[in-house]
Amino acid sequence: MPYTPALIIGAGQCGLAMSRSLTERKIDHVILERGDVANSWRTERWDSLRLLTPNWQTRLPDWQYTGTDPDGYMSAGELVGYLGEYADKIDAPIHTNTSVRSVRRMGGGFAGWEVRTDDDLWFARTVVIATGACSTPDIPDVAAALPDHIDQLSPIHYRNPAQLAPGGVLVVGASASGTQLADELRRAGRDVTLAVSRHVRLPRTYRGMDIQWWLDTTGILDTRYDEVADIERARRAPSLQIVGTPDQRSVDLGLLQHQGVRLAGRVTDIDGTDVRFDDLVAERCAHADDKLSRLLDRCDAVAHQCGIEDELEPPYRPARVDAPATPATIDLDAEGISTVIWATGFRPNYPWLQERVFDERGEIRHDGGVIDAEHGLYALGLPFLRRRKSTFIDGAGADAADLADHLSNHLDRVPLVV
Repeated sequence: MPYTPALIIGAGQCGLAMSRSLTERKIDHVILERGDVANSWRTERWDSLRLLTPNWQTRLPDWQYTGTDPDGYMSAGELVGYLGEYADKIDAPIHTNTSVRSVRRMGGGFAGWEVRTDDDLWFARTVVIATGACSTPDIPDVAAALPDHIDQLSPIHYRNPAQLAPGGVLVVGASASGTQLADELRRAGRDVTLAVSRHVRLPRTYRGMDIQWWLDTTGILDTRYDEVADIERARRAPSLQIVGTPDQRSVDLGLLQHQGVRLAGRVTDIDGTDVRFDDLVAERCAHADDKLSRLLDRCDAVAHQCGIEDELEPPYRPARVDAPATPATIDLDAEGISTVIWATGFRPNYPWLQERVFDERGEIRHDGGVIDAEHGLYALGLPFLRRRKSTFIDGAGADAADLADHLSNHLDRVPLVV
């Protein structure tokens, strides 16, 4: 049975950041990856996808973007190359094409974990789950009521408009993925209906600077999990309604309406080809606009405090989204809608984790990424794990450093045989 003090599951940005942090602390470790480095970015992204963060913000421990387009946004393929170069640079000890089958605590007085793969049975003193938060689409149960002739897919299975059957498209979900796909499909000439639930509206740029620069400068992205009143609610917040394009354009519900996208409410029920919606779109848009206004007020205050107002464009407030009357029911067949894309978010999936560490929603219980402090089990890459930016590439390094310190202390404190 191979032995390692630390075993990392997943060789994306989080697994690589943890590997670098462990190397800095002189802790031997291995990474088990089901495919190649950055496997999800290779295999589960649509063709036109670009990062929501600018290239200058694509930072990992001892590694940052040095190209000629710092204000651009990497494509998924470019990010695969970026992470591959990083893995080589840090000499990460990766076992590729190695699927984990089970993770369970050792018995017999040994302090550690038994990790079974297709080929080996590992003994690890500590385990770090770095498989991220987007492993499984979170498709609502009501989707099962749609008839077979209506095509259904999630963003990880969507590639481009030509892939879809002829006809209209219902996109369910108006956060980052849903708005981007609605925009792309409408630009490709498709009739698109967008089902809108809770969302976070942001402009791509404000006063001449990328919105991510503002979130970084104001300290919002560095907000810690122990500094918010309701961390569970914060962890369930929708993804940001922005898109990364060469022209730095904003995509919001107002723009989509102008392009001809029809808005509907949250899907509440499906009966055959009849899809029913609630009537809360106007309320949700007003709430998103109010939050946006408060954020921009904070940006303006920081600009004033830092004395940089004269260097920036004048302040402004984007026009509020004027939500139209929305349909209560749509008959997909009658309206020629052949495809439903469920952009309703993701949930982690750990069928191989043989421990009682899940809450009633099936999500891992943890304290800032520490799942089991007594036995050395950790997680990385989950929403607001330790900081608001935990799911961004730029958030992986700081979270990994914190957990690597905890892991190191665990190895020093807990003997191999207890």
